[in-house]
Amino acid sequence: MVSTQAVTALPVAESSHATRFVEKYFYQGMSLLIACVVFYGFSNTIDRKLIHANPRPPILLWVHSFVFSTWVGFFILQSALVRIRKVNLHRTVGWVGAGLAATMVVLGFWIAPVMARFDTIQLHRPNRDAFLIVPLLDILEFAIFVGLAILWRKSPERHRRLMLIGSCVLTGAAFGRMPWMHAPLEFYGGIDGLILLGGTRDLWVSRRIHSVYLIALPLLVIAQVTATHIFLHKTAFWIRIAHSLIG
Repeated sequence: MVSTQAVTALPVAESSHATRFVEKYFYQGMSLLIACVVFYGFSNTIDRKLIHANPRPPILLWVHSFVFSTWVGFFILQSALVRIRKVNLHRTVGWVGAGLAATMVVLGFWIAPVMARFDTIQLHRPNRDAFLIVPLLDILEFAIFVGLAILWRKSPERHRRLMLIGSCVLTGAAFGRMPWMHAPLEFYGGIDGLILLGGTRDLWVSRRIHSVYLIALPLLVIAQVTATHIFLHKTAFWIRIAHSLIG
């Protein structure tokens, strides 16, 4: 009887230990995973498309790359501060992050038509007008999720999930530069996969998925399907808007 109880208790203890580990380190691990995705994705193109590009891209692209990289570092820092229980410092640094996020949004809406124009005129790449919907949608989603995270900064459970989703949205450009991404807008699967890891974490730790994921992910998928349709079918109303933005 005693030996049976010991054998039964062992898997339960191991499961509890694994659950505590996931609960403690998930968001820190996700920040590092996002950094790895960004580093690997852009490492495939940064040399020939930015550092040694010919013709040279607009200087604004360098600024955008620097601010984008800073955001990834900021997300890692904030996750680490929460992990080591420096919550007050996390909140103080968070206001710097709010300014950084605002800069990201302004730069994102600025650089997208600039690069569409550069790709069309200088590099003679087709369909950049139709594709413009993709980066503009990404930065809009980032603005919405991070904006809500700032609004709900006093609700940690909502805040951290919204920050994670906003940062995951930005990985689309990195996924799109990976060698095995061939189908149009296939990188949306990478974004959604990262967010699904958050839902999986919730199921493991608390046996239910937080409402932030239940609402955000379906809306994201709808937006992604819409963007894919507009891009593939070159919807007339969007082409007119894109031409006015590109100039």
